[in-house]
Amino acid sequence: CFTDARRPDLIEHGVGTLIGQRVFGIALGYEDLIDHDHLRHDPAMAVLARKLAARRSDCAPLAGKSTLNRLELSRPEPTRYHKIAHDGAAIEGLFVNLFLEAHKSAPKQIVLDLDATDDPIHGHQEGRFFHGYYDAYCYLPLYVFCGRHLLAARLRRSNIDASAGAVEEVERIVTHIRTRWPRVRILLRADSGFAREALMAWCEKNRVDYVFGLARNDRLVEEIAVELIQAEEEAARTGKPARRFKDLRWSTRESWSRRRRVIAKAEWTQGEANPRFIVTSLKPREVTARHLYETVYCARGDMENRIKETQGDLFADRTSAATMRANQLRLWFASMAYVLMCALRRIGLAHTQFAEAACGTIRLKLLKLGALVRVSVRRVKFAMASGCPWQNEWALAHARLRNAAAA
Repeated sequence: CFTDARRPDLIEHGVGTLIGQRVFGIALGYEDLIDHDHLRHDPAMAVLARKLAARRSDCAPLAGKSTLNRLELSRPEPTRYHKIAHDGAAIEGLFVNLFLEAHKSAPKQIVLDLDATDDPIHGHQEGRFFHGYYDAYCYLPLYVFCGRHLLAARLRRSNIDASAGAVEEVERIVTHIRTRWPRVRILLRADSGFAREALMAWCEKNRVDYVFGLARNDRLVEEIAVELIQAEEEAARTGKPARRFKDLRWSTRESWSRRRRVIAKAEWTQGEANPRFIVTSLKPREVTARHLYETVYCARGDMENRIKETQGDLFADRTSAATMRANQLRLWFASMAYVLMCALRRIGLAHTQFAEAACGTIRLKLLKLGALVRVSVRRVKFAMASGCPWQNEWALAHARLRNAAAA
């Protein structure tokens, strides 16, 4: 995904070493470039980068903050002062390729979750706008997940609709997936911010199913007036929340091109009405209204945990560079650290107590461990404490990763 126009005989740190150092550092909890002025001398990081010594005697095995900063400021094309360039389309394609390679065979159906979230900024970065809903200056990145797998992380300005660019992003991902899995059934799932005519029409034209939240309005609430009264009566009788579901055909007055299936949840809870709506391309004979809402649609809430891992545990919201191009690259580095941790969880930690653990938990309990490091002429030895409480999981993950690498 990167090209290097530097003279090979004059460089100390190759592009692979630089990228690996940055991604490993994020995965290990070092989100700032200044941290690498100390990490460049760390033998554990040198082992990860497969570079135990520098060619020059006055140089550390790994790069410092200034060299890594030049990597993050790389351009789409090499220039006189920025000789490392990156291909954004290749990076985006890599996330989908890694998702495909994580499966031994094509599944019958996959669910792609879309969501937009805030990425607060605290300086005067390019693309800075105030977002009223989040009450802050921020970016509005678009994420696409399939279960725990991250397929896309697109940085965007915040002065746009939440669904802006979603059609192009979904089209790219679906085309890529169907090239490898032509028969897979794809279901899109998202909140009401994505229930837009353009995206729904594209899905209907390209054999992609969808289930999106639908913002309520007076017309929709009027459609379930009877069901709300029934739910209120049941709640008063039982003292517990009550809900009813209604399956209906509905269209907006202007924005939709056709009538679509809408599922309405008429709920009475905590002494007040709580109506909710979703719109879907799935047929009534395939799935009932209750199951579609409670089991299929509500499961999208798990994506929020994935975003929390990416932005909270792996610092995808550390977008403090001056340009959006550099901040997009930072977002991709953090996203690749998430993919790395996800692979560790899937391959090395399956059927252990950490199989469903968050990235921050895995880092705290399995990666940030105290050890005695001995560096000799021919090797680096790590002596870990025999009393480590998670040594069995660590040893199992190590063995599984070695076997996977040898396969």
